[in-house]
Amino acid sequence: MTAGVAQPGETPAAELMLVLDLEERGPDLYVGTTPSTPLQRIFGGQVAAQALTAANATVPGDRAVHSLHSYFLRPGDPHEEIRYEVDRIREGRSFSTRRVVARQTRKGEDVAIFALTADFTAGERPVVEHSLPMPQVPGPEGLPGLAEVAAAHPAQGKASQAIGRAVEQRYLSDPFDPAPRLPPDTAFRVWFRVAGRLPDDDAVHAAALTFVSDLTLLSAGLARIGGGWGGSVVGASLDHAVWFHRPVRADEWFLYETDSPAAASGRALCFGQIWAADGTHVATVAQEGLIRSLG
Repeated sequence: MTAGVAQPGETPAAELMLVLDLEERGPDLYVGTTPSTPLQRIFGGQVAAQALTAANATVPGDRAVHSLHSYFLRPGDPHEEIRYEVDRIREGRSFSTRRVVARQTRKGEDVAIFALTADFTAGERPVVEHSLPMPQVPGPEGLPGLAEVAAAHPAQGKASQAIGRAVEQRYLSDPFDPAPRLPPDTAFRVWFRVAGRLPDDDAVHAAALTFVSDLTLLSAGLARIGGGWGGSVVGASLDHAVWFHRPVRADEWFLYETDSPAAASGRALCFGQIWAADGTHVATVAQEGLIRSLG
């Protein structure tokens, strides 16, 4: 089966697994491909998830990722394979650290498109434990999904459908609402889950969560002007970080809350919080992105 190419009858979860199923090309060298979509670029969450998968392949099985920090360096070419070079920069008693550089060939030149550092831990007995409580919101059942939102906003929803086809989404509010969100009600919330069943492997679920975490995060930077993406506004992720507090199943519903505390000089800083359906706080996400007007 060719990686990145969905086969007839496969579930969206199986399609996502094809994206995460990297080819080992040599020592600490892995290759990934991009699924075929109408978009002429690579979704940032895909590269981050693949890079994390490459890093995890070089780590002892008893160590789970607790954080990743990454930079998007160049737009990815969806028609070219992506090579992930892993550098084993630390192997300690409790922690393992990996640096991953994603490269592609452009006009005969080898260039870096993405860089990630991920840290893995064997875990320790906690001295202190606390977390943010999950907001009191309706569950995903009965809420509009991506298909309904895209039908109401066909021009703007097309790109979202292409990127998020492996992920079920349930919206608590319209992402393309033209009304600006004003303090203190600036947070945006969506229920997500990978459609289908993923393997019982925490590393797979961490990579899937990383994939999903880039879907709506930068949109928080537009909340105060309303309208969402499309028209005369475009954006691009500059960096991306995830802190994994506790394991989560990405193929079961989880709530993703995003907000932006600051935006200036064409950049918006956005934060995200993720809770499992039972209210367990499982991850925190941060990203700075570029937001430009085409006018």
